Amino acid sequence: MMKRVCVWMILLVISVAGSAMAQQVAVVVDRANVRSGPGTDHDILWTVGKYYPLEVIKSSEDWYQGRDFEGDIGWIFHSLVKEIPSVVVKAPLVNVRKGPGTDFRVLFQAEKGVSFKMLASQKEWLKIEHADGEVGWIHRSLVWGR
Repeated sequence: MMKRVCVWMILLVISVAGSAMAQQVAVVVDRANVRSGPGTDHDILWTVGKYYPLEVIKSSEDWYQGRDFEGDIGWIFHSLVKEIPSVVVKAPLVNVRKGPGTDFRVLFQAEKGVSFKMLASQKEWLKIEHADGEVGWIHRSLVWGR
């Protein structure tokens, strides 16, 4: 009985560690198609913009299968993404601020699904940059990715 419990604990630790270390990639072009399979002959499921993060599930030749912040799964060509820190807004509408805290003024707002490159972090705040060059700070709880 004790041996069975130890085996289950080891498997649990491995699965948690594996998911914590999952590879994340981000789109590095202005627009990229996410497809139903690994190839241009597969349907386009949705289109994403620069810095959009995807958690890599597996790869097939030159394609990555990835999961987005809503749990949707699709395929993207490898040259359209790189391993750069990025996040996507998961709340309906968020404030992007001048500094890392609510006492800093709001520079602009971002809607759910808007992606950013992550430049730095300070406690629970992330310094982010949009594809159009706008830079600001956002609270970590409002975004998905790393």
